[in-house]
Amino acid sequence: MITTVIFDMDGVIVDTEPIHKFAYQQHFKQLGIDVSPEIYATFTGNSTRNIYQKIVKHFNLDLNIQDLVLAKRDFFNEAFDKKEDLYLLEGVEDLIVELHQKGMQLILASSSSMVTIERIFKRFDLNKYFAHKVSGESFENSKPHPAIFLKAVELSKHKAENCIVIEDSTNGIKAAHSAGIYCIGYNSFHSKLQDLSLANEVIQHFTDVNYDIIKRINS
Repeated sequence: MITTVIFDMDGVIVDTEPIHKFAYQQHFKQLGIDVSPEIYATFTGNSTRNIYQKIVKHFNLDLNIQDLVLAKRDFFNEAFDKKEDLYLLEGVEDLIVELHQKGMQLILASSSSMVTIERIFKRFDLNKYFAHKVSGESFENSKPHPAIFLKAVELSKHKAENCIVIEDSTNGIKAAHSAGIYCIGYNSFHSKLQDLSLANEVIQHFTDVNYDIIKRINS
């Protein structure tokens, strides 16, 4: 029986990817490096720290990772605060409210920093629905490593088979698969160049899933 739904955030709850991309591009320009779209696509689902670890190695940069993370965060925060047309993805708020009202435990497991998570949760008043929030910055390894989802399962006080994950990225789905958690892949319009093949099922819209459907998983 499913007791807990673990949500990714970027690309599942809210589409902040364009803001992240803008922030990265501004920072890459400042650093004088050219990150191709193909390389950038592999970053989806990774924490900012892990992304810069890869960039420093790839471009052989002699720069401090934490300084890079904070610089990018400044670009993101400025763009986030200026962007008025930022909305929750269509249908996801209805799903969150329904699951919460029916007593389903909700946990966020996002590669974003906790600072970014809190900014988004405050903006959209989401804290009242979620029992726990887990940030990828707390772990040495980003998705596709399963650490963040294993922590979410631990916080749930249930077993992995009692949880499901909703993810939109290749790395996130691989992480859920490695953690032994049933994964619903969200084929978001915003999820570019992502491989959803390891997901247990794929939805095109949040109207394709509801409390009754989720309760029947693994039952």
